[in-house]
Amino acid sequence: MLKRSRRLSHHPSQTTEERKHYVLIHAAASEAHSVIPQSGQANRRILIVDDTASIHEDFRKILCAQAMADQTLEGFEQALFGTAPVARQTYTLDSAYQGQEALELVSQAQADNAPYALAFIDMRMPPGWDGLETIEHLWEVDPDLQIALCTAYSDYSFEAIEARLKYNDQLLILKKPFDNIEVQQMANTLAAKWDMARRASLKTIHLEQLVEQRTQALTLAGQALQEEIDERKQLESQLVQSEKLASLGQLAAGVAHEINNPVGFISSNLGTLEGYVKQLQQMLDAYQQAEEALPSGECLEQLITLRKGMDLDFLKEDIPLLIRESKDGIGRVIQIVKDLKNFSRVDNNEKWQWTNLQQGIDSTLNIVANELKYKADVIKHYQPLPEIECLASQINQVVMNLVINATQAMGPARGTITISNGVEGDQVWLEVADNGCGIGADSLQKIFDPFFTTKPVGEGTGLGLSLSYGIVKKHHGDISVRSEPGKGSTFRVVLPIRQTDKPQ
Repeated sequence: MLKRSRRLSHHPSQTTEERKHYVLIHAAASEAHSVIPQSGQANRRILIVDDTASIHEDFRKILCAQAMADQTLEGFEQALFGTAPVARQTYTLDSAYQGQEALELVSQAQADNAPYALAFIDMRMPPGWDGLETIEHLWEVDPDLQIALCTAYSDYSFEAIEARLKYNDQLLILKKPFDNIEVQQMANTLAAKWDMARRASLKTIHLEQLVEQRTQALTLAGQALQEEIDERKQLESQLVQSEKLASLGQLAAGVAHEINNPVGFISSNLGTLEGYVKQLQQMLDAYQQAEEALPSGECLEQLITLRKGMDLDFLKEDIPLLIRESKDGIGRVIQIVKDLKNFSRVDNNEKWQWTNLQQGIDSTLNIVANELKYKADVIKHYQPLPEIECLASQINQVVMNLVINATQAMGPARGTITISNGVEGDQVWLEVADNGCGIGADSLQKIFDPFFTTKPVGEGTGLGLSLSYGIVKKHHGDISVRSEPGKGSTFRVVLPIRQTDKPQ
């Protein structure tokens, strides 16, 4: 509720309630004044807003004369008791004769970072704003300003003032006529209150800053922890995939070894069989020539019937063809086994070695030939490449991932995959381009993130490109993508020819 301050001099008509109110104001002012630091930091700036010049002079006599009296008393105390003088701050008073002028002074004080602690404002100031309208405008500029509203009339009830201004904890009513002590105590009280409110506000701001700093630190720590978790997941995924690749390589090497034995003797037997068939062919030719020399009879007729029944002429043509196709098939099996060994490189224990990148690409294409043949045609734009220092099986895995992704990007119509390579300075580059569905801009930013995939659930793990990215970075290279929805994608891998700092 608003505090109503009455004239509280020692007048015979003063009531007991008014005397109690005076004691409370005096005690509050004394307590508030005791917590103001004596270091010169207390705000003692007061604004007097009244349309009567004599009122301004009265306030100056009351507040400034009190400061002079205090200094005189301090001089007497020092002379009598030898005590050191206590530095007291005097009030700084500014005057405004209309509400608009007061608003300009308060605005300028805010701009200069030298706000007023309180203002004594008259209720009636014709022809401009009255006291309430002036207070409303001042609080819009400086919400912390303490106000003492001076009035001798009952223009507004206390309830109406409270309902209109709402800042009841920053407003006191000073009834005219008022005496010196009442003005002094009100000035001391409101100035001290302004200082305490400012300190509380500064402490609150400081605490908020500390909370914000701690929150930022926790946020950064949380982000770092999340990055570490994501990195750990990616490393675990790479480890799992590496173990799978190692197992696959060992399996491929074992299968290749097991296949090599039967393929070897089948190939050898086909060569021997081809020789035998040639000999039998010569014998059959000799028999056919002898057949012409035989006399007519039952024996000759049986031979002719048997030859026609067996279609010997067709067999003589078809058997060499079958042997030749079988040898071609065995040759393909031998090449596949060789490509498996080249792809896995298990026999080299993942050592850094000088490798022909082009051979690795061709070996990988041979491995995925069954995946390619129904969906896309492969076009090769090769240039002569130097050997590069790399982990061959891992680079082959990158090529396989890019080719399979390109294959899976094809629609129902048969597409085209173009593989190009070249040399730029001390680096080689490889591009795998397709004319498939392409990648949207939103997905393009996350294409190398672990577990990100544009494929339907169950059709992709989202690890292929992430692992490829990790392998390329491990080789101190770079992998990038250009894509346009509906027109296809191009993945470009750049690798150094020599590894100057091979990771362990």
